[in-house]
Amino acid sequence: MTSIQAQYQNKLRSPQEAVALIQSGDGVYIHSNAAAPQTLIEAMANRKGQVQNVDIYQLITLGAAPYAEPDCAGSFYVHALFVGPNVRQAVNEGRADYTPVFFSDIPALLASRALPVDVCLLSTSEPDAEGWMTLGTSLDCTTAARKTARSVIVEINKQLPTTFGENRLHISEVTALIESDRPLPLLHNETPGEVELAIGRNVASLVEDGATLQMGIGGIPNATLQMLHDKKDLGIHTEMFSDGVVELVEAGVINNSKKTVLPGKLAVSFAMGSRKLYDFIDKNPDVEFRTTDWINNPLIIAQNYKMTAINSAIQIDVTGQVCADSIGTYMYSGCGGQVDFVRGASHSEGGKAIIALESTAKNGSISRIVPQLNAGAGVVTSRADIHYVVTEYGIANLHGKNMKDRVKALIEIAHPSFRAQLEEACHEIRWFGRGFSVSRP
Repeated sequence: MTSIQAQYQNKLRSPQEAVALIQSGDGVYIHSNAAAPQTLIEAMANRKGQVQNVDIYQLITLGAAPYAEPDCAGSFYVHALFVGPNVRQAVNEGRADYTPVFFSDIPALLASRALPVDVCLLSTSEPDAEGWMTLGTSLDCTTAARKTARSVIVEINKQLPTTFGENRLHISEVTALIESDRPLPLLHNETPGEVELAIGRNVASLVEDGATLQMGIGGIPNATLQMLHDKKDLGIHTEMFSDGVVELVEAGVINNSKKTVLPGKLAVSFAMGSRKLYDFIDKNPDVEFRTTDWINNPLIIAQNYKMTAINSAIQIDVTGQVCADSIGTYMYSGCGGQVDFVRGASHSEGGKAIIALESTAKNGSISRIVPQLNAGAGVVTSRADIHYVVTEYGIANLHGKNMKDRVKALIEIAHPSFRAQLEEACHEIRWFGRGFSVSRP
């Protein structure tokens, strides 16, 4: 038996034995997205009543979050650094909380113990002969969390991809480990509708050959990616990517040849999608995983030539204030990396910062472009940061425009059913200045 094999056997535990390392009052960091360690999560939640006041720190985790259920109150309290579907109800019912923070800032908060982590729950790929494992689909903020933790508990999942970049973990750094063979949670891409395709065409018209892209997931990013097949030499520098990127790589549209930062590499912090995506990143040296304090650092983002950041919004007011994390006071998502990439792209040579959204919500009954944000809505991206805003009705470039010209430009890309209503409301709002008019006198 080699020393690596001996270490492995000495640290191998049952799930129940592994999570017994969690003590009352501890801070626990849970690995993110598709890499959430489901077996460890289940075992930890089963300790409800045995531990008290355990603080959970997490970004999005795919799969169940049983520790956020009402019967776990008193044992576990979630601090969501981004509000995902599995903790959204708990946050809005006050059984959990949301921490507004940019992804670029989270590693430093973990390293300084402003977010104090005592135990890390991670998923890894199987170790190689030298004892090295990888963090699979998600690196994001995990390095900073595990380096400050007292205990690092690993779920070695046979189905987690082996990936490249700064995401290796040696068995000597592990306190305890368990074994599993669980399918990764999938994120299915829905077929974009007509409105999303129209937005995708408008966004794609702003993407130049040789651009480096950042975009998220959902109908609008998927539609945009579908509209990029006539482009050339695109690159990727993004906090996350999904299946649409794989299709463009296979088509030769994305080859990363013109990138300034990590040329030839798909630079990413985490990946979520189908089994095809996970197979694509498995043992693929062209995909480089980096931490969010590097990937999302605006100074690094700005070094990419023609950096093009494509982000979304829940609501935007007529002056360009973007709400992207809440529906009024209802917490829905988070600050994430939007501002990181908006500012990075804005300072890139030839770069573009784009906010794309449908003009309406609730089956066309309300406008997403509004005179004033809903009460309690959070401004994620300020009006001074905004450049391009895109809907299915066109493109508004707000950069350098005064308030009256911003109002006019955004009303022009609002849904036609709401334009008169928006103009009337803007006439009534006095803080635009006396004598305000959409039309220039």
